[in-house]
Amino acid sequence: MSDNRRRTPIFKIGQVVHHKKFGYRGVVVDAHNGFEGSDEWYSKIDRKTHERKLPWYQILVHNRSIETYVAESHLEEDVTKEPINHPYVPVFFNEFEDGTYKVGGMVN
Repeated sequence: MSDNRRRTPIFKIGQVVHHKKFGYRGVVVDAHNGFEGSDEWYSKIDRKTHERKLPWYQILVHNRSIETYVAESHLEEDVTKEPINHPYVPVFFNEFEDGTYKVGGMVN
């Protein structure tokens, strides 16, 4: 019998993470208890390592102007404690301390 419960994400918004397979660093801007993308997108990925019911994260990628959507199984804590260079970091966060961003952004 399979476990149908969703698991709480282990990475927090503002936490800097490292992608195990592709080697990039990024910062978590959103966390979901399960996959929240489209069925069409999900059908194009390797579902054996990207389970729908496990946590997924929206990540701003360091030194690139892109955002990715990544399964928790592909992420680990970033140990560099270095900030992320991405144009949207100031939109989401207002402070960086000890390897973690504090939630808050630019005030208009």
